[in-house]
Amino acid sequence: MTRTCSPGGQQVNATGRLAAACPDRGAAAGGSRYGPPVPETRYLEIAAVLEDEIRALPIGARIASESELSARFGVGRSAARAALQHLQRRNRIRRVKGVGSFVFRRIDYLIGAGAAPSWSHTVRAASGDPSSVTLSCALAPLPAGVAQALDETPGTPCHRLTRRSLVDGLPAAWGVEWVPPTVVPELAEALRVRNSLFEVLRQVGRADPRRRWVRASADVVTEEVARHLDLDDATLGWYIESLTVDGDGGRPLCLSQRWIRADAMRVVFESDHGTPAP
Repeated sequence: MTRTCSPGGQQVNATGRLAAACPDRGAAAGGSRYGPPVPETRYLEIAAVLEDEIRALPIGARIASESELSARFGVGRSAARAALQHLQRRNRIRRVKGVGSFVFRRIDYLIGAGAAPSWSHTVRAASGDPSSVTLSCALAPLPAGVAQALDETPGTPCHRLTRRSLVDGLPAAWGVEWVPPTVVPELAEALRVRNSLFEVLRQVGRADPRRRWVRASADVVTEEVARHLDLDDATLGWYIESLTVDGDGGRPLCLSQRWIRADAMRVVFESDHGTPAP
């Protein structure tokens, strides 16, 4: 694949995506981690240059690696790594273990009276590109707390659906959803036809899905969540639990227990208390 250097010092491939950084002509010749020490704030200067460059790049564009940045700016790997970590903390890039760093943006996940209880609807409303991957769907005995929320008897077989959800092609959420078989008898088959639980509940379950209640908290993710969302196990994430019911009659449809990457989405609650009396 042909790569060319743009005036901004970037290597751009045939698709126009940023493949790497070109060596900076202004960098000290032969600069490396074995060269003279650099100021402790040098990584901030590098981060500022990169942040300015990535503004013109599309979401998902790959940016230079630590070694490429080290060569370009004539600094050690630690300074290059600190620059990328700084951009990640500012939610400008997303670093994926063993893959690389990518241009990223954080979007709003709106929970409110007018918002549909749907991952795809919510992400599209925030101008993101949603997708979901079903990891498993099988009958499992209902835990007591879940059974109470769904007005079922503990131990009753219930569809247990685990899914990883993505925004712009990158993992953003993972969780478990419980759907009684009386709502959708063949849930796995229905999801193969329509990869949206919200649409399955509407079209197959013939329901009007609405949120009855939602609880949210920020907590350290579990090892299982960290593995599915490419996170360190000491990272804070959003834990969202919500009950979806049929707007026509209030029949419980689904209990959702979902973890969301805090660096991928900002959870926004919108409360509608009606129009104040005159």
